[in-house]
Amino acid sequence: MKKINFVIFVFLASFLFKNVLANDESDQKKEVYKYLNLFGEAFEKIKNNYVEDVTVKDLIESAIEGMLTSLDPHSTYLNTEELDELRVQTKGEFGGLGIEVTLENGVVKVISPIDDTPASKAGIMAGDMITHLDGEPVLGMTLSEAVSLMRGKVGSKIKLKVVRNENENLDIEIVRAIIELKSVKSRIENEIGYIRVSSFNQRVDDEIKKAIKKFKSGDDQLIGYILDLRNNPGGLLDQAISVTDIFLEKGEIVSTRGRNDSDTNRYSAVKSDLTDGLPLVVLINQGSASASEIVAGALQDHKRAIIMGTKSFGKGSVQTILPSGENVAIKLTTAKYYTPSGKSIQQTGINPDILVEQSELKPIVTNSRQESDLKNSIENEQINTNDFEKKKSAEVSDYQLMRAFDLIAALNITKNF
Repeated sequence: MKKINFVIFVFLASFLFKNVLANDESDQKKEVYKYLNLFGEAFEKIKNNYVEDVTVKDLIESAIEGMLTSLDPHSTYLNTEELDELRVQTKGEFGGLGIEVTLENGVVKVISPIDDTPASKAGIMAGDMITHLDGEPVLGMTLSEAVSLMRGKVGSKIKLKVVRNENENLDIEIVRAIIELKSVKSRIENEIGYIRVSSFNQRVDDEIKKAIKKFKSGDDQLIGYILDLRNNPGGLLDQAISVTDIFLEKGEIVSTRGRNDSDTNRYSAVKSDLTDGLPLVVLINQGSASASEIVAGALQDHKRAIIMGTKSFGKGSVQTILPSGENVAIKLTTAKYYTPSGKSIQQTGINPDILVEQSELKPIVTNSRQESDLKNSIENEQINTNDFEKKKSAEVSDYQLMRAFDLIAALNITKNF
């Protein structure tokens, strides 16, 4: 055991001297030796005295995981299975419940459910706190451990105990499934091009370009666009930049700044605005994070879009995947995002230009009557009866989206005055 301890100690010491301490003073080197020796002693005592036998691999990986999770909620150790899962996820297909999560105050916090997944269909909402998984408390688990429990065989069930708004306790059962991300959905409604982006995985920019091209080739004369980024947990930085570039003529999109000045990178628009400068409303909420906030922040700073909804999540940090060993890696926070105006997204998020809380609307029943309700009223030959009745009976199920459509329509009306 002492031999193993010595080997680990020598390895860590040599690594630090080679990569970190080349220019450090001798006192700092001594301090590193001191704490490496402490680590070695703790490792030896755990290995020899813990109530159950533990492998060297488990101890070392747990130590690395502990170092990373103590830094921030997004830095973590990726073992072989987790690294493979990450690769699959960025390609747009993975297995699980369909939620983006983080660790907060020892429990799993939902950043956002992904559209049309088991989690969203079961009623999981952004901001939900998951305290138990199949009856097992989450408190004390690492994020990787909690995520591993949520993964499982397709078709199997998992019970989640959820705390919502600090005082509402829910028991939600979800059936695991293969999550195939259809990240972009689009349609034309009331001469407005509506584009919904649920995550920023590969090829999202191409899908949006296809949608805009389809809009333009149709018979409708578009009066504006709505870009819906609600409950979008983010994804790939290059996709956030490319998507923003679709709506901008020029200017900076985002900058990333690391610990040193030399680590600063700036990304700017290089293409023309494919939407021809038509009015644009971007919808966000507390489930809009990371890449979503980059897009919203850039379009807001350049006054290219009106941001509507509620304040976004506030994840303004950059994670870099650093290979470390054989098919394992470290996901490490290496920089922060800044909007073109120099505002950090971290913790502050993006504040909407127009605050619109999501609300449930119910029609008010009155005894008022219209000409069309009177017996034997004269018909209007210009009205399509089916369409008329459909509009009369239509129910508003998405208040924020309705307000976005109304705003585009209002801008078009004022333009024509």
